[in-house]
Amino acid sequence: MWKGSVSFGLVNIPVKVYLATENKEFSFNQLCPNSHRIQYKKWCPIEDKEVSYSEIKKGYEVTKNNYVVLEKGDLDKIKLKTTNTIDIREFIQDKELDPILIEKSYYVAPDNKSGNDKAYSLFVKVLSETKKIAIGKVVFKDKEHIVALRPYQRGILMHMLHYIDEIRPVDEISELKGIQRANVDTKELSLGKLLVENLSSEHFDVSQYSDAYAKELEELIDSKAKGKPVIAKPAERVKEDTRDLVAALKASLQKSKTKG
Repeated sequence: MWKGSVSFGLVNIPVKVYLATENKEFSFNQLCPNSHRIQYKKWCPIEDKEVSYSEIKKGYEVTKNNYVVLEKGDLDKIKLKTTNTIDIREFIQDKELDPILIEKSYYVAPDNKSGNDKAYSLFVKVLSETKKIAIGKVVFKDKEHIVALRPYQRGILMHMLHYIDEIRPVDEISELKGIQRANVDTKELSLGKLLVENLSSEHFDVSQYSDAYAKELEELIDSKAKGKPVIAKPAERVKEDTRDLVAALKASLQKSKTKG
């Protein structure tokens, strides 16, 4: 979906970029009572008429119902120059990358047509052995993005990162604003740590997790398509707030031992 190069210092590595993830969500269409797909029209509620695509302009609302209209020529004046280069600005320790910054992930592969994968292989090896992440910028789809490149299995994974002003401050969440740590006694803390230890794994295997809702939805659609009856499953009982923390921790520990 993108072709260019990774550049740091005087080193230039030709690469191709591919999506690393895909959306597995079910997509539904809206239908009328007779099961005909509904169409969406661009409609002006003031003039009560449909507006064609060619007539539509971009507007930025500065005050209520007051817009600054931007023409295509206006946007072209500030259009970013596409260099097809991932410009590396710095290298950081891998632990310095806060996961909240990650927006989307892409695979970065060597451009085999260049006939030179050595620079790419060297880049992967250097990042792996130094435990570093490369931070840089790239113009992608008419927007300048900050990116992080890190070694992943046999190659490189590139994360599109949020800018800091796109991250909501914690204090915007009323329940977290000025929150004070509750007093936790030694016994509660000891039991809590022991429970975490009992439920800890040596290695994280994400393949053991699956989307139960998506699986049931797929079965539901398949049953309805075949005209089979759909049997509703009983709803799970809503768990109440923990009142006796020590008792709950002890019961959880006993349950974790049984599972083990």
